Amino acid sequence: MSRTLVVVGNGMVSHRLVEAVRAEDVDGAWRVVVLAEEPRPAYDRVGLSSYVGEWDASALELAGSSYDGDDLVELRLGDPVARIDRVAKVVSTEAGFEQSYDALVLATGSYPFVPPVPGRDLPGCFVYRTIEDLDAIRAAADEARSHRGRAAGAVIGGGLLGLEAAKALRDMGMSPHVIEMAPRLMPIQVDEGGGALLKRLVEGLDVTVHAGTSTSEIVEDRGRLLAKLGNGTELDLDLIVFSAGIRPRDQLARDAGLDVGERGGVVVDDRCRTSDPAIYAVGEVAAVEGTCYGLVAPGYTMAEIVAAQLAAGNTEATFPGADLSTKLKLLGVAVASFGDAHATTEGSLEVVVNDAVAGTYKKLVVSDDGAATKTLLGGILVGDASEYNTLRPMVGSELPGDPASIIAPAGGDGGGIGVDALPDEAQICSCNNVTKGQIKCAITEQGCDTVPELKAGTNAGTGCGSCVTMLPKLLTSCGVEVSKSLCEHLTQSRAELFEIIAATRITTFSELIAKHGTGSGCAICKPAVASILASIAPVIGADGHILSGDQAGLQDTNDRFLANMQRNGTYSVVPRVPGGEITPDKLIVLGEVARDFGLYTKITGGQRVDLFGATVDQLPHIWKRLVDAGFESGHAYGKALRTVKSCVGSTWCRYGVQDSVGMAVALELRYRGLRSPHKLKSAVSGCARECAEARSKDFGIIATDKGWNLYVCGNGGMTPRHADLIASDVDDETLIKLIDRFLMFYIRTADRLQRTASWLEELEGGLDHLRDVIVEDKLGICAELEDAMATHVANYADEWKGVLDDPDKLARFTSFVNAPGTPDPMVSFREEREQKVPVPLGIPAVAEGRSL
Repeated sequence: MSRTLVVVGNGMVSHRLVEAVRAEDVDGAWRVVVLAEEPRPAYDRVGLSSYVGEWDASALELAGSSYDGDDLVELRLGDPVARIDRVAKVVSTEAGFEQSYDALVLATGSYPFVPPVPGRDLPGCFVYRTIEDLDAIRAAADEARSHRGRAAGAVIGGGLLGLEAAKALRDMGMSPHVIEMAPRLMPIQVDEGGGALLKRLVEGLDVTVHAGTSTSEIVEDRGRLLAKLGNGTELDLDLIVFSAGIRPRDQLARDAGLDVGERGGVVVDDRCRTSDPAIYAVGEVAAVEGTCYGLVAPGYTMAEIVAAQLAAGNTEATFPGADLSTKLKLLGVAVASFGDAHATTEGSLEVVVNDAVAGTYKKLVVSDDGAATKTLLGGILVGDASEYNTLRPMVGSELPGDPASIIAPAGGDGGGIGVDALPDEAQICSCNNVTKGQIKCAITEQGCDTVPELKAGTNAGTGCGSCVTMLPKLLTSCGVEVSKSLCEHLTQSRAELFEIIAATRITTFSELIAKHGTGSGCAICKPAVASILASIAPVIGADGHILSGDQAGLQDTNDRFLANMQRNGTYSVVPRVPGGEITPDKLIVLGEVARDFGLYTKITGGQRVDLFGATVDQLPHIWKRLVDAGFESGHAYGKALRTVKSCVGSTWCRYGVQDSVGMAVALELRYRGLRSPHKLKSAVSGCARECAEARSKDFGIIATDKGWNLYVCGNGGMTPRHADLIASDVDDETLIKLIDRFLMFYIRTADRLQRTASWLEELEGGLDHLRDVIVEDKLGICAELEDAMATHVANYADEWKGVLDDPDKLARFTSFVNAPGTPDPMVSFREEREQKVPVPLGIPAVAEGRSL
C-alpha cells in the first residue's frame, strides 16, 4: 500500500521536490498531495520581472507543474493549509479539506517584509512578490497614467528585489525612485566602490536613487501619495512598492508547535528534518543551523535531499551549505558577487580595478599567504560580469596568474582564466549543483557532444542560464571538436560561406566549390548554398530567382517546383494572403481556381488557403490565374518568410490598442521572399490578450498602449519555445528597423536548417548578446544590416511570375519531359467530405466518402 506525502506550498522548490520524488520513487511507493495557496500551478518566481511587458502568466509556468497524466500526484490550488494536527498526522485547509500524511514537507516560502512606516496600508501601497501583486501594480500605474500622463512610483528597498521592482515600474512607463536605508544599493552584494558605480549607472537609466535614508511617513495628498524621507526630502508619488526583504512564512509551523529559529524559520537539521520526525521543511522557510536562504539554488538542494530520504531511503544525503553567489542584470546593469565578497576573511587582500570611463568595477579577494600564487576567496563585478562564470567556480582554488591581470581591461597583459584551470569539483551550474567533473563525465562517458545534449544530460544551464556559455568551452576542453563544416565538400560553416560569397561576389555554386571546396557537392551543401545565393543576390548584383542558371539544379524538390510535394506526387499551391486579410473578390478567385482545377482546399494555421492536388503541368496554369487576380507566391515551399498572422486589432476589436492587421500586412509585404537558413513565421497581436499567438513565432509583435513589444526566437512544433522580449513600447519605425537587423543578423550567422530558437540557444552570450548587437549596435553593424534589408525590399520579385515570364523556366513544368502535356497515370484520387483526396497506397480509387 502506498504512503502519502503532503507538500504544503507550490513554489519552485516544492515543484523540484515533487519532481525529485517521482524520479526517485521507481516503485510508486508514494502518493503526493500538493496543497497550494496560489490559484495557479508553480511558476518561475525568479523570472517574475519578465512578466512585465508580456503579461503572459503561462510563459512563467514551470514545465510539468500541472502534473497532468501523473496519477500519483494530486494538486489542489487556491486553498491554503490552515492547521497541522501532528498527533493525528492530518492537515486541514481553509476550505475544510482534510488530508492525512505519512510524511509532511513544509515549502511555504517567505512573505515580503513591510517596514512599520506610518501610512504603509494606504491605497497605492503594494508589495512585489506574486503575479497578482504585479497585476495590481500595473492597474494602479495605468490608472495614474490615464490621469496624469507619466506617473511616478517609489520602491522602498534598494537590494536585488528592489532594483527588480524599479525596473518593473520603469517598464510600465513610470518614473521610479529607489529608497535605500543603507549608504549604497545592494549593500549585501557589493561594497562601497561597486555601490558608487552601480548608483551612477542606475541613475543614468532614469531612476532616482535616495541612499542612506529611510521613509519616515506616507500620507495621502490630493489623490496621490506623499512619501516623507528621513533626510527631509518629500516625494509626490502615484504608488509605492515595498521591497525591503523577506521573512520566512513559519506561522503554520509555530501554530503546530514545531521549533523555530530566533530570527524566524522552521529549525531543521542538515537532512532538513524538523523537531517532528515526520515533518520536513525546505526552501526559504527552512532555517538550517539558524540560517534561512532566500535563493532558489539552496532550496533545490534541500528538495533533493528530502526526496532522496523519502523515495530512495538515502539517509546519507545532507545539506552541504549554500553558494550565495549572484549574477544578474538589474535595469540592464550587470552585477555579480561571489564568495567572500566583502573580504571578511582574516588577512585577505583586495585587488580592485575601477574603470570609471568604461563603467566597470572589478574586485577580487585573495588570500595573503605569501605565495606567488593566490587563493581566490571572492569577488565583486559591476558593469561587466563576463568573468563571473569562470571566477566563481575557482573560489577556494589557486588563481593561475596575477589577480590584477585577470580582471584588467582587455588589452593589458592580461590574463583571463580558461576552463582548463578549473578543478573538477568546481561548480559550473549553481542552480542545479552541477560540477565541472559531472559535465566532463557526460561528455566523455555518456557521449554528450553538443550544448543541447549537455543541458539535457546534466541539467546544467536549465536554471537561470548564466552558465550556458561555459558548456561549449568544456566541450572543446574535453577534445570534442564542434565541427562547423557544412559537409565533406565545404569545410566552412554556413556563416563563413555567407561572408565568402558576400566578399568575393561569387554567383554560382560551381564557382564556389571550385575555389573553396572539393568534389561536386551533395544534397546538404547544394540547397544551403542555393539559399545563401538567393538571400544575397540583390546585394552582389546577381539574378535572385532560384530557378535561374545552375541555381535550379541546387534546389530540393519543393523549391524546384515552387510548390510543396504531397504524398501522392501532386503539389499544393499556397498564395500569399498578407496578414490574413483578403477581399471577397479574391476569395471568390481562390474558390473558382480550386473548382476549375479540381483542387482540395483547406484553411491553414497561418491564415491562408491551401490548394492541394495540382500536378506539375497544372502549376503554371494555376499560377497564371492567381497572378492575374493579384496573388503571388506565399513561399510555403521555401526556407523563407511564410506568414505574418494577425488578429483584427484596434480596427474592429474593442480590446485592441494598435492596428495589428495593418502592421502584419506591412511586415509580410516587406519580408516576402526573404530566403533564410530555415522557415520564418511571425504574428502581430493587437493587445496583450495575444490572439495571434505572436510569442510562438520567430519574431512576434504585441501591441501596447504606447507602441509595440518585439519578441524574438520563438517557435511551435515538437519543441515549442516562447519568444523572448527584446524591445518594449517602440514606435512603428523603430520596430521595423529592429526586425530588419534581427532577420539579417540571423541570416548571416545561423547554421544550415537552424531555426531562430536553436540559433539563440547556441549564440554565445544569448539574448543579452543579441540585444547588444541589434538594439545597442555594439558591433557597429546595424547600418549594414539595414542596408542589406533595404536592398532586398527594393529588388523583390514574385517567383511565380518569374517563371510565367520566362519560357526556359516554364519548360521545366511537365509531368514527363519526353511527353509534355501527358498526365501522370499514377496519380489518382477518391472523394471524401465532398472533396477529392489522394488514394492511399494499395487502395483502389473509389468515389465514396468514409464515415466514422
